[in-house]
Amino acid sequence: MSPIKAKDCPTMDEVRVEIDRIDKELVDLIAERFSYVDRAWQLKENPEDAVVPWRIQQVVDKVKARAEEKGIPPELAESVWRQMIGWFIQFEESNLEKKK
Repeated sequence: MSPIKAKDCPTMDEVRVEIDRIDKELVDLIAERFSYVDRAWQLKENPEDAVVPWRIQQVVDKVKARAEEKGIPPELAESVWRQMIGWFIQFEESNLEKKK
């Protein structure tokens, strides 16, 4: 079934089907991103290496710019990414502690 544009959804059922489709794709993309984070901690030496402030800001800036390009609030994208980045940092720190 092909995606239906939001403006072309005639019913709430159609809207929900499309939201469910997008959620599945988002989870798939987050899983892919996670695989790289999982590899990143393996390449690092110390728990302190999990936090790289300049890189965090670089990622947030890129995400906010992309959000603006796509017409969504940059604050929404920043909030989602900061939450995800925070979780990934904790994941890396925990694994790096075990690696010591």
